[in-house]
Amino acid sequence: MPEGPEIKRAADKIAAILDGEVIDRCFIQPAGLRRYRPVLTGARVEAVRPRGKALLTRFDNGLTLYSHNQLYGRWYTTRLDKQPSTNRSLRIALHTLTHSAWLYSASDIAILDDDALQAHPFLQSLGPDILDPNLHWRDILRQLQSPSFNRRSLASLYLDQHFIAGIGNYLRTEILFFAGLSPWTKPIELSLAELGKLARCTLTITQRAYQTGGITNPVKFHRRLKSQGKHREVYRFATFERDGKACYQCGTRIKRVEVNARRLYYCAQCQAVIRPPGSTA
Repeated sequence: MPEGPEIKRAADKIAAILDGEVIDRCFIQPAGLRRYRPVLTGARVEAVRPRGKALLTRFDNGLTLYSHNQLYGRWYTTRLDKQPSTNRSLRIALHTLTHSAWLYSASDIAILDDDALQAHPFLQSLGPDILDPNLHWRDILRQLQSPSFNRRSLASLYLDQHFIAGIGNYLRTEILFFAGLSPWTKPIELSLAELGKLARCTLTITQRAYQTGGITNPVKFHRRLKSQGKHREVYRFATFERDGKACYQCGTRIKRVEVNARRLYYCAQCQAVIRPPGSTA
């Protein structure tokens, strides 16, 4: 499933062709939404922005197109009417006089007025958006210290969209590695310095993934490997999908485990438990 960086990059691509533009024609496949076709035709796009793993396209008539890609959804952008080559099922198409934005295979789509947007159960349950430009690492620190979250394992917490919206499986694995923390540690067991480092890593690693198109390793490091002819799957991640391979920092073999039916990767040396579980800092 795409995570915050991928959704934000998709929003950027769509915004580049739709922001400020009038919808000349549109296609709406879900039967329950087809009545909005004449309403969206002629409307001007005011903004395209991510919210967690969802994407919101705002129109000047007060309506917002909500879409969540789930596992298989994907947005494409093309020149006008140049339909993407894909076997996916077309759900939404928005056409201006020069470009087209196409949404395929998404299973969660809605067109909402302001009241419905405010009341949307998924959107209203989300925590701070990890790629909100106004989000500061101290905001994440406060979430980590909150009684609502501080007694849960980091492995569980970092997939909870109520905690931080937009973090998924690969970001969870990479953030915890670069923070040097065991996935089974709880925030309440950490010192203030450790919590501060984790909060900073949460922001830094996600921003890096957004800026690099999904690469979480430091830029100088991945560029060096790339210059040596290494493929993307070698230099993209520090631990995610690297089970059995040597940790780039210490050489220990990366391990894969299942946590709540979701795969997680870690280095037992770099992310060793530094105090007995259940103790407090």
